[in-house]
Amino acid sequence: MAGENEITRRSIQVELPNQEQNAIKTSWPGIGCWFWTREEFEPEGYKRFIDLHEKYSPFRLLTTSIRHSVEVTDPKVHDQIKAAAEYARAHGMAIVMDLDVRLARQAFMDKHPDEMQEMVRLREVALAGSGEASLAIEPVNLGDHYTFRARGYNTVSARVLRVYSYVLGPKGIEPDTVMDITGRCKVQQADARGVRVAIPCTAADQGRTACVLAALTLFTPDIFAPHLIGFERDILRQYADVPLAGACKDEWGFPGRFKLSTDDLYFSRFMTEAYAKRRPGRDLVRDLLLISKAQNGPKGPRAAAINHYMEMIWRRNGQVETEYYKSIKGVFGRNAMSATHPTWFPYPGDKEIFKNGLSWWVCKRDLAQTDECTPYCVRTALAKKWQSPLWYNMYYSKSLKAYDLWSHALGGGRINYHPRWPMPWDSLKTNLLEGDLLRAESRVQLLNYISTAPIDCPVAVVFGHPAAANWAGGKNFADVGMTVTDALWKDGYYADLIPSSEIAAGVLRIGPDGRIQYGPQPYQAVVLYHPQYERKEVADFFVTAAKQGRTALYRVGDWTADFEGRTFAGNAKLPAAMKTFDAGGCARAVIARLKADGVSPQTICTRQRKWSSSAIMVPKSSGRCRLIDGTVILASGEKDVMGDPIRKTIKVRGREVSFDAVGVAAVRLDGNGKVEAIAAGALKLLKTDSLTIDLPVRMDLALCKERGKWRGIVQGYEGDLPAVLTELTGHWTRLRMPERRRAARPPVAAHSSEKGDIE
Repeated sequence: MAGENEITRRSIQVELPNQEQNAIKTSWPGIGCWFWTREEFEPEGYKRFIDLHEKYSPFRLLTTSIRHSVEVTDPKVHDQIKAAAEYARAHGMAIVMDLDVRLARQAFMDKHPDEMQEMVRLREVALAGSGEASLAIEPVNLGDHYTFRARGYNTVSARVLRVYSYVLGPKGIEPDTVMDITGRCKVQQADARGVRVAIPCTAADQGRTACVLAALTLFTPDIFAPHLIGFERDILRQYADVPLAGACKDEWGFPGRFKLSTDDLYFSRFMTEAYAKRRPGRDLVRDLLLISKAQNGPKGPRAAAINHYMEMIWRRNGQVETEYYKSIKGVFGRNAMSATHPTWFPYPGDKEIFKNGLSWWVCKRDLAQTDECTPYCVRTALAKKWQSPLWYNMYYSKSLKAYDLWSHALGGGRINYHPRWPMPWDSLKTNLLEGDLLRAESRVQLLNYISTAPIDCPVAVVFGHPAAANWAGGKNFADVGMTVTDALWKDGYYADLIPSSEIAAGVLRIGPDGRIQYGPQPYQAVVLYHPQYERKEVADFFVTAAKQGRTALYRVGDWTADFEGRTFAGNAKLPAAMKTFDAGGCARAVIARLKADGVSPQTICTRQRKWSSSAIMVPKSSGRCRLIDGTVILASGEKDVMGDPIRKTIKVRGREVSFDAVGVAAVRLDGNGKVEAIAAGALKLLKTDSLTIDLPVRMDLALCKERGKWRGIVQGYEGDLPAVLTELTGHWTRLRMPERRRAARPPVAAHSSEKGDIE
């Protein structure tokens, strides 16, 4: 039959049906990470990595970033990237290159020296009735993987913004006592080494405290810089002649900090202007004191200042990411990929709040992307937001066994393979190629050809975005409802985690059938978690949903103040049908409701500690899941990385389907019970009411419909195709399985490293 004698291919893309809302209409490929060190900048230094991964990996896209002291605006760097991209294309791979402005910080500062990021350090000193009080403020020196072996986000200059004096009581600043004493202070030093201020004291200063607000300029562009977006667009245009598959912006936001304090707040002149526009008559410098320090008296003004400050930050971060996305499309074409992940410290907690305000859900992508130990409930929600049939999570560990590709598949996603780390530098090009991990990935990728929709999550936990980002709100700060989502995932009732800000954005909406919906996902139940500081429109949304009566509504936490910090009877404004529980009770009530509605659980989960400070619920590596389009997936890799035997009969749309396969077995039936798509590893038998495939030998196989016609794919099989397959269709494509590479000698021990040294 036609197609049987095709040359075996390394990878293919097939057109997926029902992708009208997605810029990418085809199946998604295997993705690996490539980090450029000194070797790649040597003449033809890029060839070794490409040659190895062409042979031993299934990767078709390489998310590529630089770990060397160069800038992407350098013409020599451009030429080397162009040569590598051309070589990669010739060997069946395409590069998605990191062209973020943080890899051109010197060029940006040379062109826009007044648009660098600042951090305000607020430091207190006790005043006396006479003499002089003095205060020294240390410079800032931060770093991450963008500064690896390069200059960090260190202080380049400093200035004193303002000095205040006040009476400090047991409950904080006495607000009526605040005085601006900047004019009588002596600035003894304000430069890259820090700030020193001397404050002459008078009798009236006895018992008072002074606070110096010092702005330290860092070696990185201001997020609010007016020329930032245009500068990044120009970088991309510089690479318009390079055959890239797209570009990366990785872990965007302010320089990340592990040691957090509200006495260190990001700031700039342009941020001040943005703040004044949203709060006419307010001065951000004065409000930084309010934002940073607790005050005796009404809590509303401080809450409002923090709400506006944080909302301004996450919106701007999302704007920068989205404009970068648009620029990628404009330069490289509508099918170009915007990569990688907006997540930095990959848990929706305090570190991420101070970096980007939890902007993950507004950072435009075609494909949902996260990294490391990002909770699955975030991954699945982002897939709904971007209409992405899959999510990808960039992952690394020291051990190959930790790359839980089977759990990823059962949670609706795939791995973007980062090299094992921490490991010796000279092993980063090869340490993923040992064993069968990437051969197993090729088997899992059979699912990509039939996955047209994201995983089904019947529950949404909608966390109050203002409450989670407001440290003046007490216990609500950095609490996004993980207690609820974890309890649901534990029992196999998958839930999406969504910020309440998506309501105002019109993305979380009432669907055509009256249910609350996010992207293509309608919900059986929605939990509103900690609505403190919300705007009235949130209450209006849930009142409308309650009138439809299609989604069960629940609430955790009281609502006593609005976004401006004013007293607000939010509990009474929410619909009476919205039931109130504590976090644990809420999860139990939701599960009981889903069971009563006949919603079946998916793969149960276990809590796994992926990083020292974060533990997440992870699907077991053997089980089943369902996609929104009705596809049912069985997967198992508990005992063998290449997959365990699957010999099961299951019900799909009320009809029996039997499989004898290895690793993965998936099927989608139409409304009449006829097969629409199948994918299976080492398939021997598939039996349904309308189709039986009984193969003489096992083979990796996928069958899907492309433009209404059957298309078949076989992987790692070289013989003649059996008649049972050729009678289905003459359109078959052969894919090769990556070769097995002999394990290298054990690497020498590497020192452990904080996140940021590599990724």
